[in-house]
Amino acid sequence: KTHPLIKIANDALIDLPAPSNISAWWNFGSLLGLCLITQILTGLFLAMHYTSDISTAFSSVTHICRDVNYGWLIRNMHANGASFFFICIYMHIARGLYYGSYLYKETWNIGVILLLLVMMTAFVGYVLPWGQMSFWGATV
Repeated sequence: KTHPLIKIANDALIDLPAPSNISAWWNFGSLLGLCLITQILTGLFLAMHYTSDISTAFSSVTHICRDVNYGWLIRNMHANGASFFFICIYMHIARGLYYGSYLYKETWNIGVILLLLVMMTAFVGYVLPWGQMSFWGATV
């Protein structure tokens, strides 16, 4: 443990202090970060081939799925990643309610604002393909 790099790795991975009440519920914040990074990366890859015009939006999505290399995989990762992101959000909120995190008003209010922003962003992402479900989702 005398080498500086080994000491940093040891302090960060092995001798890391952790609270006594930690459980698997505390993983959802990290999973949210991982989901967010995945959503941003897949969203950027999809945006490289997406056309935002109303008349060509749906055909650009089919072009991504059929003609772009692994476009179907990137689109499905993005769509299923959004669902997994919301599962992690709801589990994160449930953990916060169980452990009384709502008692910290500032932290809880920021979390509520972030939840609303994520819901608005998800709605915009839901409408972007402009298929039948997207159209009627935006119409209602």
